[in-house]
Amino acid sequence: MASQTPCTQQQMERLVDEYGNGMLRLCCMYLGDVHLAQDAVQDAFVKIYRAWPAIPDPATEKAWVMKITVNVCKDYLRSAWKRRVSLVDQYPELPAGQEPRSEEGRLIQEIMALKPKYREVILLHYYQQLRVGEIAAILGAPQSTVSIRLHRARELLKKRLEGGPYEDL
Repeated sequence: MASQTPCTQQQMERLVDEYGNGMLRLCCMYLGDVHLAQDAVQDAFVKIYRAWPAIPDPATEKAWVMKITVNVCKDYLRSAWKRRVSLVDQYPELPAGQEPRSEEGRLIQEIMALKPKYREVILLHYYQQLRVGEIAAILGAPQSTVSIRLHRARELLKKRLEGGPYEDL
């Protein structure tokens, strides 16, 4: 049931407190740049505020917020500015034979190297703790598609991380 009243300052503060950090983490992982991620989170909150009368049932609020956040990230990645600016330095390739500074850093590097369709399901599932059904709603894809992408992403990561602590993904 959609709300018919405009978003109050108290409601917006609750959303920021409840979802702000998770949105920033998601945007950082999605975009690979903390400053760009901060801008994306601000834009997402503006969209949330403007769409407030369309807010869904509180049980699906997190998925709704994350869907808006993912869509803002996708918009940023498609923008002309983003295509002109290279963020390669954020996740540089290591010289042959050199190991990442930490296993977590290596995991993040491998996640960021995945195709976008695999990266987004990993980020939403493991970093936002969303279930397959919620991810499907966010991406507008069938649950079976999300399950397959999640499985394939895990398999790709497993192959790339063989022998490390994340081998059992």
